Parts: sequence; structure tokens; C-alpha cells
Amino acid sequence: MFTTLSVQLSPTSLLRLVEQQRLEGGAHDLSEAINTALEFWLDAKAALSPGADPAKLRGYQWKSLFLPEGTILRSWSYGEHNYARVEGDKIMHQGRSVSPNEFARFFARTARNAWFDLSVRRPGDKRYTMADVLRREQAKQERTTANTPIPTAPAAMPVATPAAAEAPPAPAPTPAPRCKTDFDPGWDLPERRKFRCRLEDVAY
Repeated sequence: MFTTLSVQLSPTSLLRLVEQQRLEGGAHDLSEAINTALEFWLDAKAALSPGADPAKLRGYQWKSLFLPEGTILRSWSYGEHNYARVEGDKIMHQGRSVSPNEFARFFARTARNAWFDLSVRRPGDKRYTMADVLRREQAKQERTTANTPIPTAPAAMPVATPAAAEAPPAPAPTPAPRCKTDFDPGWDLPERRKFRCRLEDVAY
């Protein structure tokens, strides 16, 4: 037997739960539905690293690379690993806020390049990855996104109407005559040959 416990539930959440049950067509046992939803929520919380921000709103902006809250930074110096953690908007190491470069030089006796010296494991990552690799992967992804053409709707093809399809072709334009047409009286007398022009009537 399960131990029963009365809890308060807002009417809006209850109505949403009932509507979801109706859409899925499952059993209408509200207690079982609430228990299932609670298990999903707990599983999602367990998948996050301790202290991680689920919405990924907080974190440390390392130039072009964003490190969400809960990210672990690891360095290697003289045979041992050193760790720092992103808490809120800061990188914390031994109780104080540090920059990536400061953390990389913390145990080193020489100058270090933090991009090549630090490994990063963000919430959800299964392994540590060099910071420079993450930076180059992000830059490649941004270039790919910028070069992706935006699909546009194809231009509409003109549709021929039946009237336009059956219309007879337009007659060819008649060339302008080379001789003048406003002739003097007597030009059409029989003794004049057809299409013969007098020199004084030729239009230049």
C-alpha cells in the first residue's frame, strides 16, 4: 500500500493535467498521472550537474565561449589535476573568483595559454574537452549557420488564359514607303507607271 498524502494543486495545473490525459487517451487516474509527472521532473533534475542552472541563463562568458553554471575547469600542473567551477557568473577556485588565465597560472611557474592548458566539462558533457577545441567548434558552427541560405518561396509562374492562348498573332508592321505619298494631282493618270517615283517627289 502507498502512503497517501494530501497536497495542494492549483486549478490551472489540474485542468491542464486533465486535458493532457484526455488528449493521450490514457487512464483517467489523476493520482497516477501526478506521480508520473513528478518522476519525470525528478529524473530531469538528476540529469543535471549539482548546482547547474537548468535554463543556462547564468554562467561565465570567456570571450567567444560561454561556460554555463556548473561547468568544471581542469588544469594539469606538475603531475596533478587542479579544478575550478563556474558558480553563478564567476569561476571559483579555492573560495575566490579567478579568470581562466589566472586559474591556468595558479600552479604553474611559467606563462600559460589558458585555451590550450584548460579542459572543460560543461553540464551534460561526458568528458573533458580542451577549451580551444570547444572554441573552434563553436566558431565553425556559427560560420555554417551564417552561410546557410534562407529558403524563399518560388516565384509564381504566369498562367496563360484560354483567351490569350487562342488570340491570333499580331500582324507584322508595314514598312514605311520610301517615296512620298501626298502626290500632286494627276499622279494616278494611266500614262504614269505604277510604283514609279519622280525625282522631285522622292523624300530624302
